[in-house]
Amino acid sequence: MNRIWPLALICAGLPVAGFAHGIAGGDQAYLMANAGFRPFPFMYLGAKHMVTGYDHLLYLAGVIFFLHRLADVMKFVSLFALGHSITLLFGVLSGLHVNAFLIDAIIGLSICYKALENLGVIRWFDARLAVFGFGLVHGFGLSSKLQDLSLSDDGLIGNMVSFNIGVEVGQILALTILVAMFSWLRDLRSFGTVALNANVILFGAGLVLFGFQITGFFITWR
Repeated sequence: MNRIWPLALICAGLPVAGFAHGIAGGDQAYLMANAGFRPFPFMYLGAKHMVTGYDHLLYLAGVIFFLHRLADVMKFVSLFALGHSITLLFGVLSGLHVNAFLIDAIIGLSICYKALENLGVIRWFDARLAVFGFGLVHGFGLSSKLQDLSLSDDGLIGNMVSFNIGVEVGQILALTILVAMFSWLRDLRSFGTVALNANVILFGAGLVLFGFQITGFFITWR
């Protein structure tokens, strides 16, 4: 039972970091000053954004929590990646702006939904459809942060494709750690109790993230 506490502490600390999640000041300055096609820096920034994106990682943790087969992990993660790739690229390249607070609030609810689904409380949608749909929402979360930086049109398409590739690389790195951790947890005799507590914590993390973001939406809404 004591082995759940490292996981609990990690999950409990994520909502605060998720609330502050964005593009760091130095990275913002680089993106805003950039002109021309710069694939490798944008790939790096995309990977960095994903591995520090606690909201995305919380959702992915919920998605793969009970997946035992690598093929199933790849299937669901690919659906999520397809969803957020579509809206990340479409949002930035089309100029479609979505309120960042509202999108991040929905991302918080997506974490809550997945936790409740894992707990067997609700299942409103087919699991594959839900993962793809929430992937679309998470992609708008990424694009909204990039749109606020007034990126140069010079090389924009190539840079956004590079950024998205970096996001996928970062996702793979994060998933490698998560899959290893969940494989270790499944070997515990008390895995049932661990799974229950972990998903309750996951629900609480999503709820706190939702509360922060929806409050920000109403405070800044005009």
